[in-house]
Amino acid sequence: MYQQRGAWHGLDPLNTGLTAKVKGFSLRNRYSAGVSPPPAPVFALLAGYLLGSVSFALLLARLAGVNLRQVGSGNLGATNAGRALGAKWAVVVYCLDALKGWLVPWVCLNLEVSPQLDGYLTPDHWRWLAAAGAGAGAWMGHVWPLWHGFKGGKGAATLSGAFLALEPMAVLGAAVVFLLATIVIRYMSVSSMAFGLCLPLSVWLLDSNIGDGPRRPVMIFACCAAVLTFWTHRSNLGRLRRGEETPIGGNKQ
Repeated sequence: MYQQRGAWHGLDPLNTGLTAKVKGFSLRNRYSAGVSPPPAPVFALLAGYLLGSVSFALLLARLAGVNLRQVGSGNLGATNAGRALGAKWAVVVYCLDALKGWLVPWVCLNLEVSPQLDGYLTPDHWRWLAAAGAGAGAWMGHVWPLWHGFKGGKGAATLSGAFLALEPMAVLGAAVVFLLATIVIRYMSVSSMAFGLCLPLSVWLLDSNIGDGPRRPVMIFACCAAVLTFWTHRSNLGRLRRGEETPIGGNKQ
């Protein structure tokens, strides 16, 4: 049914049929004709979602004796954590939220998986699909966390972490827009939406042919993220229209 080589000969209790290599590890299996591989991108999405569901803002606030749900907007993100715990903790929460968006996609991109699909998917297609799925899963986990009643944050930090793994230079371009919006407009919600909107543009400018190659899932994720960032900030948009949104340095957003 399949072949295995190297020090891991005989190890495949789940009959995965995958070739994997991470930092010297080698695990090789081959599928016979007509046998489909397991949905590795689905596993990656699930892993990203479970990690993304960990709310560092809520956990750190609890350690400080603060119920973040009852502070400001009740949002489980870096901005609201900063209101409850101080600016330095907002930075800590942002970095941790970005880390959980970065980790699983990075692992996927450094895991060489080669299912035998008779040319339908190359290893690069498989790897980028899994990585983009993991990033999307982490973002969804942050917004709808399994561990915290499916009510989380807005996802900007986790999104930036995911794209630091997928397309670092695109994050740099979008971050410049984020900083300019923060300085000029002084509404964190507007800056976050500007960041999300600029991501697909930055990805495309870096590689205008990205939609035709194995990295197409990255572009799809970026476009979906741009739309969904506006959706997660819909309450902020309502307050902006009513003139009720608090600028940076205020007590509520």
